[in-house]
Amino acid sequence: MSLKEKLQKLAYEKSAPCVSISLNTHRTYPDNSQDEILLKNLTKEAENRIINEFGKRPVEALLNKIDNISKEIDVNYNLDSLHIFLSNDTQEIIKLPFPIPENQVQITSNFALRPIIRAYSSSKEYMILLLSQSGSYLYKAFNDGIVEEIREEGFPFSENLHYITHSDKRSDPKQVDDMVREYFNKIDKAVVKIYQKENIPCIVICTEDNYSKLLQVADIPKIYNGYHSINYNDTATHTIAAQAWKLIQEIQKTERAESISEVKEAVAQGTVLTDLQEIYQAALDGKGDLLIIHHDFSQPVLMRGDRNFDIVTDLSLPNVIDDITSNIAWEVFSRNGRVIFTAQDEIKELGDIVMKTRY
Repeated sequence: MSLKEKLQKLAYEKSAPCVSISLNTHRTYPDNSQDEILLKNLTKEAENRIINEFGKRPVEALLNKIDNISKEIDVNYNLDSLHIFLSNDTQEIIKLPFPIPENQVQITSNFALRPIIRAYSSSKEYMILLLSQSGSYLYKAFNDGIVEEIREEGFPFSENLHYITHSDKRSDPKQVDDMVREYFNKIDKAVVKIYQKENIPCIVICTEDNYSKLLQVADIPKIYNGYHSINYNDTATHTIAAQAWKLIQEIQKTERAESISEVKEAVAQGTVLTDLQEIYQAALDGKGDLLIIHHDFSQPVLMRGDRNFDIVTDLSLPNVIDDITSNIAWEVFSRNGRVIFTAQDEIKELGDIVMKTRY
């Protein structure tokens, strides 16, 4: 099941209680030995909170799940954070490649999906073109891993067969360049056909000169998001995937900065909300076009009906939502709005959470 499918499945779970446990973890020994202890402490906290609010008998099956969940997790395969979602009907474990601001247990009538929305909104599906005159290959990638090699529309291309047979012209740089461009033009046309089916951008692994020539002959230059210099001594798939993902992350950082600028410019049009209650209500009404949340911000609330809440600090109060930003993010995301989590403090000029509305 894909991350998007898991997100949708968890989002539509509505039962009381839904338990969300999130904790930072470690990838290597001996640091990951701490993860077992931390998970034990958090599951104990979850048990105590559930018993205090619901009693033992009505949630006996859920308590058993919480008690046994640690047996389902091998800390030797941890990433940077671990997220556990438990209810009477659901058990889902998701490991993510980024840390979270704090370890926490959330117990409400729905799952706290903020870290999963963040993971999905920062994930990227794209193509990687390994471009060389000695042969060119095309791959489909997701984040920092290659999913498959694309073997259609002529891929993989063999070495450049466009060469000059006449000895007098072989020494002419322009003639040689023209032959290279002809080879790259064929590759570009194949990439375009696949782009039109897949609708995902392409990162190119090649020399600077070859990337320049490719763009000169490209039918749709915008599909190429950039290039990373090729290391002819190491073109293993895991190497080029890491190179391409580094470039994608740099592009995403730039896009986040552009989104912040977009919100600032929209202030003059009166389409920016910074009040948490107004943001929540606009999200419910499907007005959210762009939501930006600072990584460090979360806010517990006590609901007063379906559309209003009080800010609280005591998480032990009945019917408290541990972090309303999780609910807001899902409402915007599920209605095709953009959701961005950022560590860039520039957004704090407007607030820890900001929404640009559609109208």
